[in-house]
Amino acid sequence: MSLSQQIIMNITNQKRSRANAFIKKNRNGLNRISKRRAVSTIDPQMLINKPETDIQESVDFIPSHSFKEMPIDVNLKVNLLNKGFINPTQIQEETFKHLIAGTDLIGIANTGTGKTGAFLIPIIHKLLTAPRSFQSLVVVPTRELALQVEEEFKVLSNGLGLHCASFIGGTSINKDFAQLRRKNVLIIGTPGRLLDLSNRGALKLHEISTLVLDEFDRMLDMGFKHDIMKMIEAMPGRKQTMLFSATIDKTQQSLIKKLVNNPIEVKVSSGLTTSDQVEQDIIRIQAGDDKFEIMLNMIEKDDFNRVLVFTETKHQANRVSKKLNDSGIASDQIHGNKSQSYRNNALLRFKNGNIKVLVATDVAARGIDVSDVSHVINYQLPLSFDSYIHRIGRTGRAGKPGKAYTFID
Repeated sequence: MSLSQQIIMNITNQKRSRANAFIKKNRNGLNRISKRRAVSTIDPQMLINKPETDIQESVDFIPSHSFKEMPIDVNLKVNLLNKGFINPTQIQEETFKHLIAGTDLIGIANTGTGKTGAFLIPIIHKLLTAPRSFQSLVVVPTRELALQVEEEFKVLSNGLGLHCASFIGGTSINKDFAQLRRKNVLIIGTPGRLLDLSNRGALKLHEISTLVLDEFDRMLDMGFKHDIMKMIEAMPGRKQTMLFSATIDKTQQSLIKKLVNNPIEVKVSSGLTTSDQVEQDIIRIQAGDDKFEIMLNMIEKDDFNRVLVFTETKHQANRVSKKLNDSGIASDQIHGNKSQSYRNNALLRFKNGNIKVLVATDVAARGIDVSDVSHVINYQLPLSFDSYIHRIGRTGRAGKPGKAYTFID
């Protein structure tokens, strides 16, 4: 070996030794950095979908019966018609007879296809036509979804003498105690708050006979598995369990078997693909491009009339919303650091058209039921395809077309 080769090898060994020492000394810090810089698993080409025509409603499904012709309590039919519901959606029609019969069920359908009505209509019908000795519980992953289900129940049961209540984090626990002293035929809530109320003896889970886990895959993804299992153990006498979601994960099958007994599975979608109602495209950000200015130019167009922007972090949601307001675009934001009252008010302003843009983290990917969201913009590439599906599911709802754009840095 020549002298020059020896010198190069010595330098290389010294560098390697110093690098290993640095890594060993700072291992915890490097691990934290690695965790913060999570990398998306999505192939951007999967986020492109351009339907050949604008689809106003599904051409693949033709209901065999209208709500008027279905064996539904007459008073419930009146409320359905008053809300403008003439025909059931596919998930509603294909699950109805099974749920009325009391069968356990797994329902898979894209967001915006009527999953909430699919379990509320049978529950309300049974409450009106059978002895009211049973109580139902709907468990959801987010506060926003809990309030959406509560609102839907109140509309469908208007004037029928049925009461429901929702229990979510960020609200007064004393108010929850007061609500539970009243007889509610339907209880709605997030896992953490429901389990807390159960542990305090205020919520009698053993009295629950019908259980609905809505967006159950998301609840498991959010780490609610143990909370759900604790609640399940406290409901040994339940007669019926329903699982509803837009996606399904094969790794969750063993857990699902513990939750349901000989279930009927109704799959309106594969559980793996996005809705064909939504036109999807990507926008590649080149070096030197100002991503915010590109988005601002898009949002300023007339057809961007109600826009939902998703960011990966709370800090970025605040920053993007502020920059939009500073640019003359009425905006607000919702994320985990905002109080529940703030989030409710921001969502109400968005629904009422008082703001054009709502900026949110994944806390809003499920549970925002706002009519006519024209566009969803992913300010960054989502970390998972499951997250992407639920984000863009906020547009293209109830048979109406929508558009989704994802920025690729």
